[in-house]
Amino acid sequence: MQKVNLSSFNNDWYSPGATLLRRLLWHFCSLVYFESGLWLPYGLKRILLRLFGASIGIGVVIKPRVEIKYPWKLSVGDYAWIGEHVWIDNLDDVTIGDHACISQGALLLAGNHNFSKTSFDLIVKPIVIGEGAWIGAKAIVTQGVTIGTHALLTVGSIASNNLDPYTINRGNPAEKIKDRELEG
Repeated sequence: MQKVNLSSFNNDWYSPGATLLRRLLWHFCSLVYFESGLWLPYGLKRILLRLFGASIGIGVVIKPRVEIKYPWKLSVGDYAWIGEHVWIDNLDDVTIGDHACISQGALLLAGNHNFSKTSFDLIVKPIVIGEGAWIGAKAIVTQGVTIGTHALLTVGSIASNNLDPYTINRGNPAEKIKDRELEG
């Protein structure tokens, strides 16, 4: 039987998309302005993210204690909300649509490891959160997943497959429990 051999792990092929200096500058900026508990103006956070290469729409709300690995791999549409303690581990592109809500404690994980390889190879794939979608508190979206427009992933659920538009999804793995009907 084979054994995991972490000494054989090699992700030299992976590029974070920025120089070491840019990543270090972002790290310190993130610690002060995003990961801290300070209530800073949302406009300031939007400006800082844009300075580091993120595409950030108008009216975006970013609460305290949010961790974003690489802002240059992040696109957020107009009037989207990102709640407290959200972790956007965007080793690949993460796109959050207009009016989407990422609730407190949610994880967007664009990277993982191949458990079937002894070398534990890195796997990265983009995540797309559609317009008007809602990722519930403590929910997880894994690499390569698209959350359809206006789909809902309920509290604590895990989306490891695409979710259809206008659906409510629950569990691990998340499954459709019913259609999402919005009232005017």
